Amino acid sequence: MKIIQILLLIMVTVTASAACRDAVVLVHGNGGSSSDWNNTYAELLNRGYSGSEIYRPNWGSACVACNNHSGTEEVPVRNAILDAYASSCSGHVDVIGHSMGVSLAIKQIIALGLENDVNDFVGIAGAVRGLKSCGYYPYNVWTSTCGYWGLSVGSPFLNSIYNKSFAHQVYSIKSWNDQIVCYGGCTVGGIHSSSIWSETASYNYYLGHFGLQTDTAIKQVDLIQ
Repeated sequence: MKIIQILLLIMVTVTASAACRDAVVLVHGNGGSSSDWNNTYAELLNRGYSGSEIYRPNWGSACVACNNHSGTEEVPVRNAILDAYASSCSGHVDVIGHSMGVSLAIKQIIALGLENDVNDFVGIAGAVRGLKSCGYYPYNVWTSTCGYWGLSVGSPFLNSIYNKSFAHQVYSIKSWNDQIVCYGGCTVGGIHSSSIWSETASYNYYLGHFGLQTDTAIKQVDLIQ
């Protein structure tokens, strides 16, 4: 009888452990919305995640050129990461960002001091090294998106997060055909702007800026499991 009880306890423990996953935060890009993640959300559900384990904050105003990485844009993303962390049964979170959502999420993780609590970070079509279309700070920087807190090459904001640790495993998904990141040139200092420092791996696709988000859902979820 005692042996049966022990076996049952082991089975329950293994089952509970298998069901315990990191909560996931999906951060859309500038001018986007949470629905941009519909394919990824569906794939997560297909893999056994529940809706309560997935956080999709909406951030930013309708004025795309007005959005940057400081102020009201930060609040929804910061709160989503905090809520995911508080509710995660594993005590860790995974974060997937697209476009400006990549750099915005990185800033929040560092600011919250959760670098050791993010297991996997997937940056899709980010511009963590800057956008050549935004210019080189501080010259010819005309919009907030490209300014001090924006994505101009060499901006104080980008310099403030560069080379900082913010997750245990970091992956980038990028394209040499990205019409946003590659406008004016894909590389900064000879490195693709979507490549993240100290990344675990990087994956190239023959897709555009938005296809990288919608058409790589399977790979995205593979990387956080």
